[in-house]
Amino acid sequence: MTTNTPRALALVGMPGSGKTVCAQHLDRQGYYTFRFGQIVVDEVARRGWVLNPENERIVREEFRQQEGINAIARRALPYLKSAMAERPCIVIDGLYGFGEYKLLQEELPGTMAVVAIVSERGLRYQRLAERPERPLTPTQAAARDYAEIENLEKGGPIAIADFTLLNNGSPGDLLAALDAVVARLDFRAQ
Repeated sequence: MTTNTPRALALVGMPGSGKTVCAQHLDRQGYYTFRFGQIVVDEVARRGWVLNPENERIVREEFRQQEGINAIARRALPYLKSAMAERPCIVIDGLYGFGEYKLLQEELPGTMAVVAIVSERGLRYQRLAERPERPLTPTQAAARDYAEIENLEKGGPIAIADFTLLNNGSPGDLLAALDAVVARLDFRAQ
């Protein structure tokens, strides 16, 4: 774990675990929040493709095949460094793989804490099916889990996280636990 007050808080977890709920909460508190998945969404839109799980998977995996396993983090670095030059602390929503984790540790040395958000698989799949934006069927959710674990090294950042929040209860419970971590780290938006 970082020994200094971190300047970046990376939220990691499987789809439907609650990363976005946490990121939106911190965004409302004034933190600059950068969503790694937006890089993929923007590329799908740039290509004129329909935004759906299959097209997102194609782009996500293509980036990594062509640019390396840490492609999304490499593409995000200019935005992160610029934000860190202007703000005391930033939030990274959805660091995907261990290669990305290692790159950010190298490029932002001693400044990042990782918070894993975990929840039961059935509950995650229920949340993914019910979400208004980019909903997934249970079959699609399982396929995404497998693809992210096998192809994107997603388990590494979750396993090595500095903090782990269990999200099997209410959103309020999750956000209270997140606020406790933020206070413990002395992580400040302003």
